[in-house]
Amino acid sequence: MTDARARNFAFAGRRLLMVEGQAGLSLPDDEGLATALGPASDHATVVDVSLRGRLDGVSRVHDLSGEFVAPTGFALVGLRSAHPHLTDELFGAAATALQKLEWIRSHQYCSRCGKPTDRHPTYEAMACRACGHLQFPRLAPAVIVLIEAGRRVLLARGPGFPEGMYSAIAGFVEPGESLEEAVHREVEEEVGVRVTDLRYFGSQPWPFPHSLMVGFIVRWVGGDIRIDAEEIEDAQWFDADALPSLPSRLSIARSLLEDFLVRVAHPEP
Repeated sequence: MTDARARNFAFAGRRLLMVEGQAGLSLPDDEGLATALGPASDHATVVDVSLRGRLDGVSRVHDLSGEFVAPTGFALVGLRSAHPHLTDELFGAAATALQKLEWIRSHQYCSRCGKPTDRHPTYEAMACRACGHLQFPRLAPAVIVLIEAGRRVLLARGPGFPEGMYSAIAGFVEPGESLEEAVHREVEEEVGVRVTDLRYFGSQPWPFPHSLMVGFIVRWVGGDIRIDAEEIEDAQWFDADALPSLPSRLSIARSLLEDFLVRVAHPEP
């Protein structure tokens, strides 16, 4: 029996299967999924992953064949494109589902001895059949830093950014490094300035493909902009009244900038 309340997160590669309707895109219920798959149902695998209580009711994750083509009335969309059509709760669940699905897909063999792996019966891990080595889901921490100087912020753009868009400085944390050390290193490497007064802002799971973005606000104390040309296309100071095109509302970078605008408009006494 199908459950119309069920939420199905079905992925072909990294694209999510969604239903096209007059009100936009939505997740398929059981009946909708069965319609979309049709004869291809033999090439869809239900994957047992925990969404950590993100959703009430039934939710299932499906791994579709890479050759799957969405029929009329359905669409395969990337998570960024799906975001405007999902609640925060549903988007968080979809992002969790994709990250865990990608982990399972990419850990079918042991990284220690090369033998096949299976899901561990107790831990959320892939266990080697031969040597017992456990491979847990990957998570790559990264810092994202908003550099402020009064009413100005230092923003940069990478080569792959949309035309005219700038964002906060970001980079991955290296082994043996604290988050604070990563902030200072990334800022110095990418734009060549010195900062102080690190303040934690917040964090965001970032499923592109398996990062955790940790946000900081810092204060500029010296140095002229000197970009790392391999990673940064341009970097500039922008006044609060003349910001460039901003990142998507999906990102913590946008949250950092919106928080900055609120604080500039309503400074503390």
